[in-house]
Amino acid sequence: MVAGPSGVGKSTIIDKFLQGDANSRFSVSYTTRHKREREVNGKDYCFVDNSTFKEMIAQGLFLEWENVHAYLYGTPRREVLDLLAQGIDVILDIDVKGALTVKKECSNARLIFIEPPSKEDLIKRLTLRGEKEIALRMRRTEEEIAQKDQFEYTIKNIELDLAFEDFKKTIERIRRTGYGKDNR
Repeated sequence: MVAGPSGVGKSTIIDKFLQGDANSRFSVSYTTRHKREREVNGKDYCFVDNSTFKEMIAQGLFLEWENVHAYLYGTPRREVLDLLAQGIDVILDIDVKGALTVKKECSNARLIFIEPPSKEDLIKRLTLRGEKEIALRMRRTEEEIAQKDQFEYTIKNIELDLAFEDFKKTIERIRRTGYGKDNR
């Protein structure tokens, strides 16, 4: 599972990794937030309304779900567990609380935290991305960074190409060690 503050580069790193890795699949989360212009429904997220999402919660269809920045996000249980049963690595782009929740249910899951180089750099990234509620996102960033020690691996995204190489090496290490915790 890959978690970290909004705007830190998780999606970019994951997308680049998946282009060259046939052994992994991306778990498409459900959300109640509105689709951004560049996003594709069913590829980036499955966009649903609040009542549909709440019905899915009631039916137990999520491995985890969270309220993030006033929108609901959830990881589909069946899709993830079916892929894992087939021996396929599943990569989740998930918030910190969600990652820790999934870890309880899938004990062999490994958690990778992507950290921004600085608060100032993260604010620049969020501004360039067109985010409107930067102060809210930065408060959540503080909470998320405070929990990074609960993750097995941390990658600081100072420069995207270097962070991507660190991510690839981390996945290789996880695979090589049989998904056990690596004390580096």
